Amino acid sequence: MTAPRAVTRPRPHPAGTRRREALRELLRAAAVDALLVTDLVNVRYLTGFTGSNAALVVHAGDSADAEDRTVLATDGRYTTQAAAESPDLRLLVERQCAPELLTLTTAGRVGFDSAQVTVDAHDVLAAAARGELVRAPGLVERLRAVKDAAEIDALRLACAAADAALAGAIADGVLAAGRTEREVAHELEERMVAAGATGPSFDTIVAAGANSAIPHHHPSDAPLAPGDLVTMDFGALVDGYHSDMTRTVLLGPAQDWQREIYALVDAAAAAGRAALRPGVPTSAIDAAARDVVVEAGYGEQFVHPVGHGVGLVIHEAPAMSASATATLEAGMTVTVEPGVYLPGRGGVRIEDLLVVTDSGAEPLTASTRDLVVLG
Repeated sequence: MTAPRAVTRPRPHPAGTRRREALRELLRAAAVDALLVTDLVNVRYLTGFTGSNAALVVHAGDSADAEDRTVLATDGRYTTQAAAESPDLRLLVERQCAPELLTLTTAGRVGFDSAQVTVDAHDVLAAAARGELVRAPGLVERLRAVKDAAEIDALRLACAAADAALAGAIADGVLAAGRTEREVAHELEERMVAAGATGPSFDTIVAAGANSAIPHHHPSDAPLAPGDLVTMDFGALVDGYHSDMTRTVLLGPAQDWQREIYALVDAAAAAGRAALRPGVPTSAIDAAARDVVVEAGYGEQFVHPVGHGVGLVIHEAPAMSASATATLEAGMTVTVEPGVYLPGRGGVRIEDLLVVTDSGAEPLTASTRDLVVLG
């Protein structure tokens, strides 16, 4: 086994240091002496390391001593990358990252994320542990739910790339009768990359006509046709952070029922956005938007939660549903995305990504919410 190598960071890295110190406060509150971090997204959040095989041990206790005992593990493929991305941390080079870290950890109570570790993986970890393994789920996710300024900047850029892609697609006539759902999805993804994204943040949804009544429709070779509602749910990836936006446009001519449900969803989305502020239960955001739809007689056609948190993962804390138990805090980034879906006819969804501020919320997505009628 290779001993951890001490390395020196040539310049300060305040985000990782600050996040690990915040985590130590949670460890002390949870009465664990150290935390084994095995989820790669959480490893990235705490260290900056982006390789595909890694684990991390973070110790509680005195800040300086605990930071000195923090160890990042990865395998030989990533030695150079780890030194570049996380040069302030001691590095253990081993293929079996998590078990080998535990053999070096003498803490009495070592937490692990029981929501991420399988039963078989737990057996391996328990055999390697020198102390007591205890469940400690969701601690890093709790930190990730509140974004810092750099994270919000990355999300803002990701939203801008998606906004630019949609604006360009509309201006260049991509959303026209005869184009297929698949072609439109491909165009949006290419345009996001051209606008600065590293790629799409999830599989792009383009759903036209009756397909727009299917919330998670997979784009097909179905052509867009006059009179279709066209729902596009897509996002861009920038520096590991995801954007998420849905817009529904109409290939004219418009029918009264289409304008009616569009106006209804627009009103529900506005109610949900207006309810966002620190201290509000996330279930109340769902209720604010859903009540508008229910009162109009379409409650059974609003078939999903009002939103979710967004960050290094496209769906992350906080949950935004009728049964959610989270409470909003300034710095949380969440979607508000009500929809009404009429099977066999069509549907409308309008979704924005917003950051909760001290007094309300700021939209990070900028595309118009007005009904856009094309053709």
